[in-house]
Amino acid sequence: MTMQQFTAWLGRFDADKDGKISRQELADAVRGAGGRFAWWKCRQGLRSADSDGSGYIDANEIGNLVEFAQKHLGVKIVGF
Repeated sequence: MTMQQFTAWLGRFDADKDGKISRQELADAVRGAGGRFAWWKCRQGLRSADSDGSGYIDANEIGNLVEFAQKHLGVKIVGF
C-alpha cells in the first residue's frame, strides 16, 4: 500500500468529514480491516500518533500513525 492509498483508506472512516481521525473512527478502521482488539489497537495508535494531545489524528500526525501501524499492526506502507 502506498502512503496515498493509506491516507485515502483512512479518510473513508472520517465519519464527520472534519479531516481528523478520532479514537472511534480509528477503531472502525481497524475493525474494518479485520483487526482484532480494535479498542486496544486504536488506543495505542492514538496515543502514539497524537503528538499534540488533541485526541485526534490530523494530517500532520499521519506519519506517526503509519510508523505505529508498520511496527505494531504489520501494515506495509511503501514510499514512506
